[in-house]
Amino acid sequence: MKPRRPISIESLTRRVSRLDDASIDELYGLEPVFEPDAPGRAAEATAFVSILCPYCWERFETRVDLTGGSFAYVEDCQVCCQPIELTCEVSDAGALVAVKPDRMD
Repeated sequence: MKPRRPISIESLTRRVSRLDDASIDELYGLEPVFEPDAPGRAAEATAFVSILCPYCWERFETRVDLTGGSFAYVEDCQVCCQPIELTCEVSDAGALVAVKPDRMD
């Protein structure tokens, strides 16, 4: 086993006194993590939207996945259980633009 070189006090003090994310991760042996407020980061991966059922006219909340771009899928109303086709428009940046609920009959 190779003996460790002693770390100078000045070098250690400089490393500990820096408070940026990279030096804190290095000091505590942490891996980089997902930073939600990082610059250039796209919008959220999912979003909760309020849907007005086209059958019973009751409002309910549902989660939509924004990671795959614009899409359409069928979800049952949480109140009356009728099938609703949700068409979701997602921008190139990953932000939700519009959600359109349609009847299936």
